[in-house]
Amino acid sequence: MGERRLRATKDAGLSTIPAIIRYVEDTDLLRDALLENLHRAELNPLEEAAAYGQLLEDFGCTQEELSERIGRSRPQISNTLRLLRLPPLVQRRVAAGVISAGHARAILGLRDPEHMEVLAQRIVAEGLSVRASEEAVVLLNRGDSINVSRATTKVSPEFIAVAERLGDRLDTKVNISVGKRKGKLSVEFANQEDLDRILGLLGIPNEDAL
Repeated sequence: MGERRLRATKDAGLSTIPAIIRYVEDTDLLRDALLENLHRAELNPLEEAAAYGQLLEDFGCTQEELSERIGRSRPQISNTLRLLRLPPLVQRRVAAGVISAGHARAILGLRDPEHMEVLAQRIVAEGLSVRASEEAVVLLNRGDSINVSRATTKVSPEFIAVAERLGDRLDTKVNISVGKRKGKLSVEFANQEDLDRILGLLGIPNEDAL
């Protein structure tokens, strides 16, 4: 802990830093590091779920014990852990902030993983609310094929395939829409950091893009 402050001190050219040195067992050190990470404001829901899972597995504690230790309710921990059951493509969108944790929990109500990806695409493309997403889950689980087909964009399968491949490459949602005379390609990003990541994958320096 304090590793970033140590690096900042070195960058500033200082030779010493005020610190408390504590000798602990390796297992305690790992646990404390994970607990500290859980309180980082920038932790996304998937990172939080992974940290919960590691704490439960490595230290053999129950969700109730973890709840008492980190000051969060057991249902909150349980619901967050469920996000790890999402298909990888949906997980990436949750991690990027394109899909909210509330939408992700609604998606988890689907029995078919393929339907999960379809509904995730529809949430992004149509801006569905959490409530509307929950209604879509009921219809999809009921076998409503009409709603499944509506979840895809109204473009040719070739364009949809291109958008999906590019989305996988950039780890975000990519849309292609085609009009009578021209088409449009849109790439979604969660924040400035996510935009910088995407630009880096495309080989575009920030100073050239701004």
